[in-house]
Amino acid sequence: MIDTAMLMAAGLGKRMRPLTATRPKPLVKVAGKALMDHALDRLEAGGVKKVVVNVHYLADTVEAHLKSRKGGMDFVISDERAKLLETGGGLIKARPLLGDGPVFCVNSDNYWVDGPSETFAMMRRIWDPARMDALLLLIPQARAMCHSGQGDFHMDANGRLTRRKPGHVAPFVYIGIQIISADLLVDPPADVFSTNVFWNRAIEKGRLYGVSHQGMWFDVGTPRAIPVVESMIAHG
Repeated sequence: MIDTAMLMAAGLGKRMRPLTATRPKPLVKVAGKALMDHALDRLEAGGVKKVVVNVHYLADTVEAHLKSRKGGMDFVISDERAKLLETGGGLIKARPLLGDGPVFCVNSDNYWVDGPSETFAMMRRIWDPARMDALLLLIPQARAMCHSGQGDFHMDANGRLTRRKPGHVAPFVYIGIQIISADLLVDPPADVFSTNVFWNRAIEKGRLYGVSHQGMWFDVGTPRAIPVVESMIAHG
């Protein structure tokens, strides 16, 4: 049972300006609810008991919001006020708080709807530590709502991932949810770096895997995405 998660909430939210001039991106509201609450509600419904939340920009506001939440999850703050560490550096700083087992890692700027299976239960079923260092939730590029780009990964019949080659298009987009092994969170190249460093190491060993999301997903990274998501929600 993987019941610990990290919620990435330390970013500056530059693409979400001007909405982030006075509030951190995780607290931007979509359909009347803060983005981070959409993710936290999903985590709680999925059986997660402990969530480590990294904070930097307007960190006091994020902490106050977490204290106001009701429910059965425990929140632990990974404080990045002094220096924004990006995703990989954030995971390394939070590593002592996450424990020694695999954990979910979730971005706070996306909105998803489950398919036939609940997302976290489905990922737990597929997770195999004997073969995997990380398991990424992906969606076919054609179904990546409000997302622009050329895709991130190719996935073979067994779920093993390889990178998109420069100048080419890849069929799958990473949608900000993964299971990552604590064993992968070692030997940081610097204080500030991307999770891509860990993924590249896993690819070299043939241990980066993916699974295709069967529901819907929205990249809520800019203000113009919000009314699109709200319209879809309103129409079921």
